[in-house]
Amino acid sequence: MNGLDAFPRSLALVERDGRVLSGCARSPYYPLVVKSGRGAVLEDVDGNRFIDFSAGAASLNTGTCHPRVVEAVTEQARSLLCYTIGYMYEESSVELAERLCAVTPGSFPKKVAYGLSGSDAIDGAVKFARAFTGRSEIISFRTAYHGSTYGALSASAISLNMRRGLGPMIPGFHVFPYPICARCPFGRREESCDLECLKDIEEAFRLYLPAEEVAAVLFEPIAGDAGLMIPPARYVRALADLCRREGILFVSDEVQQGFGRTGRWFAIEHFDVVPDIVVLGKAIASGMPLSALVMRSEIADALSDPGHIFTLAGGAVCCQAALATLDVIEEERLVERSRRLGDLIRERLAAMGETLPLLGDCRGLGLTIGQEIVDDNGNPDRDACTRVCFRCWQRGLVLTFLGDNVLRIQPPLIITEEEALKGLEILRLALEDYRAGSIGDEALRFARGWS
Repeated sequence: MNGLDAFPRSLALVERDGRVLSGCARSPYYPLVVKSGRGAVLEDVDGNRFIDFSAGAASLNTGTCHPRVVEAVTEQARSLLCYTIGYMYEESSVELAERLCAVTPGSFPKKVAYGLSGSDAIDGAVKFARAFTGRSEIISFRTAYHGSTYGALSASAISLNMRRGLGPMIPGFHVFPYPICARCPFGRREESCDLECLKDIEEAFRLYLPAEEVAAVLFEPIAGDAGLMIPPARYVRALADLCRREGILFVSDEVQQGFGRTGRWFAIEHFDVVPDIVVLGKAIASGMPLSALVMRSEIADALSDPGHIFTLAGGAVCCQAALATLDVIEEERLVERSRRLGDLIRERLAAMGETLPLLGDCRGLGLTIGQEIVDDNGNPDRDACTRVCFRCWQRGLVLTFLGDNVLRIQPPLIITEEEALKGLEILRLALEDYRAGSIGDEALRFARGWS
């Protein structure tokens, strides 16, 4: 285990960072300063090595610096970095759009609109939905995180710090309870549930929100920043049916869960629902700045230029990185690998929980896994979660948490079984350290986490 004296350059750089960078752009867990990485292993500026259970907030499904992606980026950079497709044309953006239309759910004709981040893609989904339907209202859900641009922020409902001091949000957004059965606001258990959370939307349609004025529902197939919560399949299907009956577009936010992470290409496929618009970001280009909307062609044609144009969106280097990413996922069978390794990790966590009572509920699909940390009474334990993640970092594992107590286990899909098991052993040792009271208060000084 490394003490803080093993991170001198890291600590010095964190101090420099605080003097010149706005703190609004980071929710730190520990002073990790990444220098390089390959696959599922990272190295910091002090030469310490770490197994990666975070994948850059689920953006590096193919791992850090996959050789195929690096080769594609390097080769493209030699001939053309980017020349705006806002005015001109370029082949890789067309080829990528064709590939995205083929891999996303739905057999209908589709088109693509590019952006730079998941946040601007959510903004775009709102714009296309309003333009296509001629309606103004948008439904999203409590605990949703859709991004930090004003449109995405207006749809999000998870953090007061995201909204404090910013004045009014964009009008027309309505937030309803996300179907989290373990924390049902209606006091129901899943086996006795009558989909009260969906009836809450229907009641709004009856009383104050005209359904004919609702353009779209923005839905996370897994509530990521709420703690990786998985909704009941019957709710998701019933919500999609409600949208179809009322002429409302169903938008699947796949920014965090797409590209094989859940053991399917896209998380919405677990629920047998075909969305009208699929929102893509993060892992689409293995760490290069790119987002995309894949939607029914008639929706894409509803917005005229320059309604969703970005000078650098769909740049050649990013598109080549995305094409290489798709190749790697297909050729290395990472969708199947995610499913198999996810099952293994959850099995090992369940076994650890038999002797470590700090481990509460564990849930997940593929390599999206949420492991709760609880106190002796089974209540969320943020202090334990904070200290355990900090000690994992000291011992050589990059692991973060969501909310008050959910370990966010989202490693690259290329992680080896040996690396995954070694990471779990580090987690076990960190949990033992916490039980022994050997993790100091320096963890609380560094760790702020998502708030």
